[in-house]
Amino acid sequence: MKTRAELKNEAKDVLRGRWKDSVLMCLVPTLISIAIGLLVFFLLLLPTITFVQNNPDFVSGTTSYEGSSGSGGSGFFGGVIGALFSAGISWTFLDLLRGKRKEINPFSDAFRGFAGPVILGVICISLLTLVFVTLWSLLLIIPGIIKGYSYSQAYFVYYDGYEETGVRPGFLDSITRSRKLMNGYKGQLFLLDLSFIGWHILAMLTLGIGYLWLTPYITATKAAFYENLPKTITA
Repeated sequence: MKTRAELKNEAKDVLRGRWKDSVLMCLVPTLISIAIGLLVFFLLLLPTITFVQNNPDFVSGTTSYEGSSGSGGSGFFGGVIGALFSAGISWTFLDLLRGKRKEINPFSDAFRGFAGPVILGVICISLLTLVFVTLWSLLLIIPGIIKGYSYSQAYFVYYDGYEETGVRPGFLDSITRSRKLMNGYKGQLFLLDLSFIGWHILAMLTLGIGYLWLTPYITATKAAFYENLPKTITA
């Protein structure tokens, strides 16, 4: 496995001359996420206003109102949509690293995860990973984090399996293979994530605008990490 500096250099090489298209590719899901967030906000806000108007006792605190289910549902939906965008963008950078393509098509590559042959796999892997990590987190937070890193390569594994055979791989098989690939490498990915903390702080200081450049950088580096993982699994 290459060093963190070497992985980042690979990502920079891929992004060189492609920054504009990379930013545009990440801008599409960002704008859509904002639109979905605003829509969900207003869909939740209007019923709440109506409820308060029809139940004046609520203002005085004598009536309770449970709104957590709506916010939880919107968060769950947003997580699945985010996984679909993230998978497609990650696959694009992986193809660039491998030399399978030379250009980024921002307004189509951002939606690669939504394509008919792969959308079901991304959704199912997202849901199964969420369930498994949640169950491990019920024990303690640390086991949940560790398992999150174990399953982190499942979308790449699924993509490679489909590209090689033209047949959708098993969802659980992709997660299991990711877990095996990450044996001995979870700590390295964790340290790689930590190395971006300074960039995250800078991005937040720009009110999030900096993430338009930071997201492609991180995503391309994660694709380089997967590409450099030893693919031979020993029993």
